[in-house]
Amino acid sequence: MVSLEESFKYCEQLTQSHYENFPVGSFLLPKEKRRYIWAIYAYARTADDFADEGRTPAESQKDLKKRLDLLDDWERKLEDSLKGKSDHPVFMALSETIRQCGIPTQLLKDLLTAYRMDVQKKRYRNFEEALTYCRYSANPVGRLVLYTFGYTDEILFQQSDSICTALQLTNFWQDIVIDLAKDRIYIPQEDMERYKITEEDLHREAVTPSFQSLMECQAKKTARLFNEGLPLIRGVNSDLKLEMRLTWLGGTSILKKTIQNGYDVFQLRPKLYLKDKILLLGKALLPFPISPLNNEQLFKNHSVQ
Repeated sequence: MVSLEESFKYCEQLTQSHYENFPVGSFLLPKEKRRYIWAIYAYARTADDFADEGRTPAESQKDLKKRLDLLDDWERKLEDSLKGKSDHPVFMALSETIRQCGIPTQLLKDLLTAYRMDVQKKRYRNFEEALTYCRYSANPVGRLVLYTFGYTDEILFQQSDSICTALQLTNFWQDIVIDLAKDRIYIPQEDMERYKITEEDLHREAVTPSFQSLMECQAKKTARLFNEGLPLIRGVNSDLKLEMRLTWLGGTSILKKTIQNGYDVFQLRPKLYLKDKILLLGKALLPFPISPLNNEQLFKNHSVQ
C-alpha cells in the first residue's frame, strides 16, 4: 500500500504529464496548497480521460456504456475513499484534501456529471444548454480551488463561476476542430440556424462572413462573462491573487487571439506560446489593477466584414 506522501507525488506526476496553457498547481501557489490542487486535478483528469481518451464518432453503444461504467466505478471509489476504504493513490490524496480543506463532495460529483454528458450529449440546442454543461464541467473547478484556500463566500463563488464558464466557452471556440473529430459541437444549434451555418460548413472549415458573425456572437457572450468575474481578483488575498490574475489574463488572451484571427480557428487555432506566457506573467506581476475587456474597442478593431 502506498503512503499518503507517495499518493500526492503520484498526483503531482500525473498533473505535470498533461499539457495546460499554464501549469496546474504551479510555483505561483503557496507550496502547502499545491498538493491539494494536484489531487483534485488527478481525480478530474483521470475521469475526463474515461470519457474522452481515444474517442471517435464511430464508437458503438457498447463502447459508450463502458465509458459510463468507468465513470460510475470512479464515483464508487470516491464514496469508498470517504469511508477510509480506498488504497488508490488518487483517492488517498483526494480524501486527505477533502478533510483538510472542507471540500463538499458534491462538487467532485458534479464533474462526473459533466463527463457523463460528454459521453451522452453531442449537441447543445441553445446557449442555456451550453451554460448548463459549464455549470458541471468548469464551475466546480473554480469553487474547489476557492475551498482549498479557505474561501466560502457566495459572491466569490458566483464571480468564479463567471470566469470558469468563460474559460470553458473560450476552449469550445478554440477547439472546434478537435471536438468535431469526436462528433461534438458546442456552438448552440439555435445560433447556427440563425446565422445559417450547417454542420457541413463546419466540416468544410469554411470561414465565411456568416461563420464569423456566428463566432462574434459567441465571443461577445464570453467576453461579458470574463468581465463579470473580474472582481474575484480583488476579492482574494495574495496567496491566490497572482494565480487568478494569470488565469484571467490567459483566458482572455486566447479569446482575443480568436477574434484577432478573424475566427479562423480551423487554420489558426489560437494558443499561448512561450513568449505569450512570459508576457502574461509579467503583466500579472505588475502592481496595477487589471482592466476589463473593452468590448467596443475589441470588436470594433476586429469587426466582421
